[in-house]
Amino acid sequence: MVAEHTDQGHAPGPDRPSPEPAAGERAVAPARSHVLAPGHRWGRADMPWRVLAAAGSGLAQLLALPPYGLWWLGPLSAALLAFAVAGARVRDAAWLGALSGAALMVPLVRWQDIFGIDVWLAIAAAETVYFLPMAMGLALVMRLPGWPVWTAALWVLQEAVRARWPLGGFPWGKLAFAQPDTPFVGYAALGSSALVSFTVALTGGLLLWSALRAFHALRPGPGGPDAPERGRDAGALARAAVGLAVAAAVVAGGLLAPAIGRPTATGTVTVGMVQGNVPNVGEMSILGERMQVLDNHARGVHELAAAVRAGEYPRPDMVLLPENASDIDPFRDPVAWEIIDDAATEAGVPLLWGMSRFNDDGTRHVSSVVWEPGEGPGQIYDKRYLVPFGEYIPYRDFFTRFVDRLQQVGSDAVPGTEPGALEVGGNTVGVGICFDVAFDPPVREAVAAGGEIIVIPTNNANYNFTGQTDQQLAITRLRAVEHGRPAVVVSTSGVSAVVAPDGTLDHTSEEGVADVHVARLRTMEGTTVATRLGAAPEALLGLVGAASVAAAVLLGRRGRTRRA
Repeated sequence: MVAEHTDQGHAPGPDRPSPEPAAGERAVAPARSHVLAPGHRWGRADMPWRVLAAAGSGLAQLLALPPYGLWWLGPLSAALLAFAVAGARVRDAAWLGALSGAALMVPLVRWQDIFGIDVWLAIAAAETVYFLPMAMGLALVMRLPGWPVWTAALWVLQEAVRARWPLGGFPWGKLAFAQPDTPFVGYAALGSSALVSFTVALTGGLLLWSALRAFHALRPGPGGPDAPERGRDAGALARAAVGLAVAAAVVAGGLLAPAIGRPTATGTVTVGMVQGNVPNVGEMSILGERMQVLDNHARGVHELAAAVRAGEYPRPDMVLLPENASDIDPFRDPVAWEIIDDAATEAGVPLLWGMSRFNDDGTRHVSSVVWEPGEGPGQIYDKRYLVPFGEYIPYRDFFTRFVDRLQQVGSDAVPGTEPGALEVGGNTVGVGICFDVAFDPPVREAVAAGGEIIVIPTNNANYNFTGQTDQQLAITRLRAVEHGRPAVVVSTSGVSAVVAPDGTLDHTSEEGVADVHVARLRTMEGTTVATRLGAAPEALLGLVGAASVAAAVLLGRRGRTRRA
């Protein structure tokens, strides 16, 4: 592979051959610039190299994410996409970005085919679209000095927009979500998922920056490997070494980041966890007979209470149950009410029970309800981020006209508005239900409102054995580091887990089976820097990315004006 540099906008090609030196002139080696100018070519097979790099970028990011977990491919993914678009025309960068995005998103959200292949491919296509403008921006800002910083900021901007629009966003597959147990995850404690993605992309950019300098310093000059123009540029080699050192420092910095403003432990809380399991895991409909899901989870509470009495587990301060642990609304069905009330009495401690609460207009809330023994329901948290086409049908009259199976979503859920800080058994738990955890605000606001531990009730039964559960668990592990608190994932059918404040796993259940567990957790007081700053780091880095694109466009226009 040979990297070629040409003058601005004048790349050699089939219709523009490289100029030959005039007779008697000495051949001059291409300038070694610190920018990758328009017209830059990666050798004679320029476009095949770019196509391979773009596809490799998407595949590298896919393999970095769970269930594969090859986290070190995250920086390589950013480096490969930069390689693919460096010096490319903006319109070429757009389709190269689409190739990269499709290579990631099509296999990543394969679990959505439970609702149909058309739904899976439509979601993958929508997610791929965001990679087009990002790749176009990368091609522009790589013409600027210091481009590893600007390209990393553009990754943050792309992920920020994707997490918000349309229909509330779909942030799945962020660079940050591949780093739940690596040095990079420490940056979550300073700047949430945005800073983690930035440092991953920055590391990849620095690695490419250093590789290019080393390559051009060592490649032979036009007179051959033994000519005086061989080009062993000691200065370029030194800069390459500096780039590698900075990349290593970025990685190492993540190990120290959580210690800055770390919350303090104030005590302990013992939590029981019930994974009751459901029928038909991995299918679109996970319901069996009426009340079967409710009975499974009530049975789990009784089994846990019996195990505590037998001395197998310490007595918990509360028992946590998953999202949709009841397939019946107990506020409208007295039998369901009695089943949950009996379970609370048997446990002798408050339960946090997931259910759907139906409203008079036919809509519903996806809720976690504190159920006190002998008193009944108390505080309630309503899920804030709902799954489009899963928990509600946007523009229902339009879409159900074309996709009949969407009628199976019989009632539309409506989002809650309040943070999930609930008082349970004398402690405040920060609750985010299932899809909530993929977004920054719900857990952040629950912790800021006093949450001492993080609790994520979830229902992954549609997606068991597809890797989706592992992907969501990785996000929860990042949230634990981000807010400096232990986290508990409690699922209907797995994986339920206990996560330490440093993101490590203390317990995991199997998928597709019933499970009970008791864990003792440290309660935490105080907030991390990330919790206090909120969305500010993401906004700042996104603004840097947008400003760098504007600067590249402006400088490009000035350059064309001077040449004219």
